Amino acid sequence: MEGEQEVLGLWIAQTEGAKFWLSVVTELKNRVVQDIFIACVDGLKGFPEAIEAVYPKAAVQLCIVHMVRNSLNYVGWNKRKLVAADLKRVYSTATEAEAEQYLTEFEANWEDAYPPIAQSWRNNWARLRRSLITRQKYARSSTPPMPLSR
Repeated sequence: MEGEQEVLGLWIAQTEGAKFWLSVVTELKNRVVQDIFIACVDGLKGFPEAIEAVYPKAAVQLCIVHMVRNSLNYVGWNKRKLVAADLKRVYSTATEAEAEQYLTEFEANWEDAYPPIAQSWRNNWARLRRSLITRQKYARSSTPPMPLSR
C-alpha cells in the first residue's frame, strides 16, 4: 500500500475525557476522515467509546505496548523480566485460545503478588483480543499493513 501521511490536527484541553475525545473524533469525521478500519488506543478513558460512536464499524483495540508498560508499573525491578516474559507468552501466541490459556497461567502464577495486572488484562480482554486477531491476520497475509510512521 502506498499513501500519504498528514497531521490531521492538534487539540489541547484541560482534561482528556470522553466528551473531549468525542468532539475530536466528530471533528475529524466532519472534516476529512470518512472511515477508520483499525484504531489502536492507549487506554485513555472514553477514547474507544468516542471512536465507536462516530465510526461504528471501526475495530478499536488496545495497544499491547501500553498494556505491558502499565502492567510492569506494579512490579519491582527484580521481578520485571519474569513478569514481562510471562505476559509476552500471552500476546505473542499463534491463536486466541493459546493467549487465553497463557493469561490463565499468568493469573495462577502472579495474581497473588500483582492482582491489578491480571485484573486489567481480563477487564480489557475484548479490546486486547482484537490486537491478537489483527496480528494473526497479518502474520498469515502476504501483504503487511502500511506503517503509520516512518
